[in-house]
Amino acid sequence: MAQKTKQWAAIIMMIALFAMIAFVTNLCSPMATIVKNQFGASETAGQIGNYANFIAYLLMGIPSGMLISKFGYKKTALAALVVGLVGLGFEYLSGQVGGNGAYWVYLLGAFISGMCMCMLNTVVNPLLNVLGGGGKTGNQLIQIGGAFNSAAAVAVYILMGALIGEVTKETSIVDATPALAIAAGIFVVALVVLIFTKIEEPEQAPVQLNLITGALKFKHFALGALAIFLYMSVEVGTPTYMISYLQTPEIGVTAGVAALIASVYWLMMFVGRTIGGAIGGKVSSRAMVSTVAAVAIVLLLFGIFAPSSIKVEVPGIDWANLSVIWTPVPVGVFAFILVGLCTSVMWGGIFNMAVEGLGKYTAAASGIFMTMVFGCAVMVALQAVVADHVGILVSYFIPVACAAYILFYALIGSKVKSSEEKE
Repeated sequence: MAQKTKQWAAIIMMIALFAMIAFVTNLCSPMATIVKNQFGASETAGQIGNYANFIAYLLMGIPSGMLISKFGYKKTALAALVVGLVGLGFEYLSGQVGGNGAYWVYLLGAFISGMCMCMLNTVVNPLLNVLGGGGKTGNQLIQIGGAFNSAAAVAVYILMGALIGEVTKETSIVDATPALAIAAGIFVVALVVLIFTKIEEPEQAPVQLNLITGALKFKHFALGALAIFLYMSVEVGTPTYMISYLQTPEIGVTAGVAALIASVYWLMMFVGRTIGGAIGGKVSSRAMVSTVAAVAIVLLLFGIFAPSSIKVEVPGIDWANLSVIWTPVPVGVFAFILVGLCTSVMWGGIFNMAVEGLGKYTAAASGIFMTMVFGCAVMVALQAVVADHVGILVSYFIPVACAAYILFYALIGSKVKSSEEKE
């Protein structure tokens, strides 16, 4: 009984860390509104927090796996939390520094925070699977963790919407200080709790270069790693540029309300992951991902071409008064919000298909997966360039193309060759 209690404590801790990842990561998109206002930045430059946060995955993905191999999951998670506190400290400091120097201090803070998120992701995903005993139970724990992850993302957009309200010339990073303080407080509590949480560490094999290259020899894994790279465009790009689109003169929604509307997207992801956890043991990853990828393509195309003159009301939460507000928005925006239902189960489904049959290469493959998350920095930046030069709605053809590749991967690219199964 003591052993069971001990493992449940570890499971709860990992799920809590899953939520923290979303809380800090999703600060970047609403913060972009502040950065663009404070520094007069373009759409491309305003998304600097997202770039820095996800470029960190490129540098820390495989090293995070090596840290786990040498020091174990718990010590790596503790180190990640310390790194996260340092990153948040720099983001806070950027609000106290005058002039354009604040822009670069914020960039450094976002990058360090991204290193923390990468380390935590590398710990949480495989450890939840191990604690669940693998198979269907492990997959369900990851989906449950994902549901809490999405709930935390919703909380961030609600909080930031309440803090920044209607952006004016005086709005600056200082206005986001309460959100940074909350994140730092959560990190400190998690650090203390994790120190006293006992985790039975699974046996680790050294992460060697031949294991990394060996994993990439599996065609279905290599194509899956690319699918994760492109998936980040669909998940993050859709709500990020929806916020920008809502604030255009044509639509005229304030920054605070735009953030509240974007939070509904993450609420859709929460709903989708909850449903995914319930049916994950009955529906194959291939069927699940191919279905949602096809639907995402339809929704994104509808959002691009739907007339902005046709309005529908979507809900938001007035945090100050604890009430639901309804805001008329173009029907295409409602389609973008519904994309959250589709992206909710893509990550877990792609991961499951990509690591099928990898055997001894699975641990190295997890590190590669975390590295490929830096695709968010590349694809979000690419979408920003298109948005700046051609228009925000046109930029949505980038996530359309990414969703089309994910559909190809689910239907064709994820199939494991019989020769690979024997390795």
